[in-house]
Amino acid sequence: MPVTHHFHQLDVFSSIPLLGNPLAVVHAAADVSDDTMARFARWTNLSETTFLLPPQHPEADYRVRIYTPGGELLFAGHPTLGSCHAWLMAGGIAKARDYIVQECGIGLVRIRRDGSRLAFAAPPLLRSGEVDAAWLQKLHGDSVFPATIFCNINGSTTARDFAP
Repeated sequence: MPVTHHFHQLDVFSSIPLLGNPLAVVHAAADVSDDTMARFARWTNLSETTFLLPPQHPEADYRVRIYTPGGELLFAGHPTLGSCHAWLMAGGIAKARDYIVQECGIGLVRIRRDGSRLAFAAPPLLRSGEVDAAWLQKLHGDSVFPATIFCNINGSTTARDFAP
């Protein structure tokens, strides 16, 4: 008989239904294979689908794996908050009173809890600097086009134009 898993579909970043970022969260997914996680993420066809697992790091409250229809991500913002919310809704109890520690592909992320609101500080960058035109060409092929990238750093918005 197939094993079943509970999952929630959440609306992250909005208190108004259908106006936030959708997220599927699969609970108690320790027995779900990498291939099944990838297939389920493709099936949901959402920008991200997460899988909640027992932590491996002693300081973490739980562990999460984040998938898109195209593959696994080490970290992403709305899956971090949505997964934490789903974990708490399912009865998760944090080791600390005011924060939750989520373990993911980039390490530990501390999520602050203020009533029903959740927030986190962005983790350190894994990579920074100029975007190489050859790398963009390899990544996007002929679909590369001029763009403006906006970055919010410490409350200051920076815009940068680039074209390969």
